[in-house]
Amino acid sequence: MMDTQRELCTFPLAPNHKLKLSAAGFQTIQDLKGIKPAELCKDTGLSLDDSEGVLNTVNVAEKMHWKSGGRCGLSALDMLHEEQSLPGIITFSERVDRMLGAGVPLCKVTELCGEPGVGKTQFCLQLAVGVQIPEVFGGLHGEAVYIDTEGSFITERLVDIIAATVRHCEHISQKEHNEEFVEHLKSLTVEHLLTGIHYHRCHDYIQLLAIVHLLPAFLKNHPKVKLVVIDSLAAPFQHDFEDFSLRTRILTSVAQNLVKMAAEFKISVVLTNKMTTKLNSSGGDSGAHLVPALGESWGHACTVRVILHWEGNQRMAWLYKSPSQTETTVPYQITTGGIRDIIMEERYQAENAEDETPVKQQKLS
Repeated sequence: MMDTQRELCTFPLAPNHKLKLSAAGFQTIQDLKGIKPAELCKDTGLSLDDSEGVLNTVNVAEKMHWKSGGRCGLSALDMLHEEQSLPGIITFSERVDRMLGAGVPLCKVTELCGEPGVGKTQFCLQLAVGVQIPEVFGGLHGEAVYIDTEGSFITERLVDIIAATVRHCEHISQKEHNEEFVEHLKSLTVEHLLTGIHYHRCHDYIQLLAIVHLLPAFLKNHPKVKLVVIDSLAAPFQHDFEDFSLRTRILTSVAQNLVKMAAEFKISVVLTNKMTTKLNSSGGDSGAHLVPALGESWGHACTVRVILHWEGNQRMAWLYKSPSQTETTVPYQITTGGIRDIIMEERYQAENAEDETPVKQQKLS
């Protein structure tokens, strides 16, 4: 059990809060046992919000103590069980979902890298819709925040994906003959799913930093949000940065904030990044190869990194970095309805098709 005589001054509370607590006679955890926020507000002069914050801080610390020995923290087994119990956001490609474990994971930062036209934005739009699907259909019944830095967010394209998603859920409902499925379908409309995406347009890195700074407060007020998309992270940092050390410091700060938000609010943060050419030490065109932009230090910030690329006429997703899954490459396709699997017969036809095939022409961003 937790030591109820632990002094409140040892908790990570604001100095003025500690002062008011002490002045009102609240010295230890025991003094706060059973007290309600309104009572603490009246006794200490703290605002109601600050009183709730004080009690939440103490309660979180109490839950983190092991019942057996009073040690602070979670066991590795507890962490594993918690991670495995969290659902992922489906991409509508079964192969990609399996590659990631069970869809795009919550509590983590996932980066989608790739050259223009390979489908980064299409994945983001698909996820912004998929996160909203009711749980009975395999979704999270959540909402999404979509931060667009390139102007690539096209509402008409989003409506196509939403319409296909609604049809998919209707098909499942018809197969299951379940009243619960039918009930959830009533609210699954194009208008409803559009409302569940909170869109922000950023034109430079200053605006992006401002939105990232304000996100925690927004997430507290919108607990249904389970996905934050930044498409793309690289765009605001491509120009006006002669001081690369400054850029690195800013990116590090952004990364720390996003990682913290993902864990604290149990959301998925998805970022897109472009590819850039890197010369090998030998120099020359023969020594050049494509790597994700923003430098090597940025590559350590994201938890999961997926590189989208082309193999002939076929789009491929390569799981380059993951803490729990093995490195894998799987094919996918972009249809009018969004991201989908590609069957092997279709892949064979694509690989042997002429340059003017629809697959090659359909290079969406």
